[in-house]
Amino acid sequence: MTAPAIRTSRQRAKQHRLMAAGGAVAALCAVTVAPATAESRTESRTSAGTPTIVLVHGAFADASSWNGVIERLESRGYQVMAPANPLRGLHSDSAYLASVLKSVKGPVVLAGHSYGGAVISTAAAGNAQVKALVYVSALMPDVGESGMSLAARFPSALATATDSVPYRTGTASGTDLYLKRDKVHSVFAACLPEGQANRLGVTQRPAATTAFSEKAEVAAWKDIPSWALVGRQDMTVNPEQERFEAKRAHSHTVEIDTCHVSLIARPDAVADLILQGAAAAGSAPQLAKTGTGGRGGRVVALGAVTAFVLTGGGMLALGRRQRRRMR
Repeated sequence: MTAPAIRTSRQRAKQHRLMAAGGAVAALCAVTVAPATAESRTESRTSAGTPTIVLVHGAFADASSWNGVIERLESRGYQVMAPANPLRGLHSDSAYLASVLKSVKGPVVLAGHSYGGAVISTAAAGNAQVKALVYVSALMPDVGESGMSLAARFPSALATATDSVPYRTGTASGTDLYLKRDKVHSVFAACLPEGQANRLGVTQRPAATTAFSEKAEVAAWKDIPSWALVGRQDMTVNPEQERFEAKRAHSHTVEIDTCHVSLIARPDAVADLILQGAAAAGSAPQLAKTGTGGRGGRVVALGAVTAFVLTGGGMLALGRRQRRRMR
């Protein structure tokens, strides 16, 4: 074989090696940008400080009252919890919620509706994981205040809308408060259709009088940033009380035209306010995408194409330049 032929053979072999290396690098890039598994997404969110959102319902309600809000928060990629509020007394309810919070890893955003606001104000005290408090048409007592003392300063229609019923358990007895069935729509849920409001009356969970009579011993809103929603049409908690509390706590405040059950009637507005607190408390989560048709699939494809252009494609261009020089 002549010297020119040997050089041409070596150049072709080198060109083939370069093209193979480019393809290998492109394949490697495609692997490294593959969509994360559910487990790795969770670990990534935890390491990035994405808060878990914990929702606490109020008196005469249960955790299902948050359903519309939960749907919106989960669609934004947040982990959500909505534990049952015992409604037995401010001190015991707060102690129970504080124990629930100990099971949550990472930062927490606490949201409370109505009496649930008083519960989160106590339960969050001294818990460094709680980064934001969100009050939805809520009670926000200061130290030494109770739901009853606040209601005395800011009267509402709730004062004549409840029935007292004695209760007894194996170890305790007391008095429960129920909403009068003919007052549920007008006082508690006027912004809902009457039939829906009446069903809330059927399924209501009573609150012991101690939920409203026990005085707060701490007020976490003094140390933790807070957000507050005021319902202008609230007949259960006086809107003037909600404004007073929010101003005193220096809360980021929004007002909307809604009744007391804003979390049911306006889950969009309530979720938006909670998302504000969550955004301030930690990193916003990356939305989970699955399947090759979603954004995650396109990221992988574009990553592979880009890698090929920058590596394999570049090697092809190099090979073309070498061939031109050979000519």
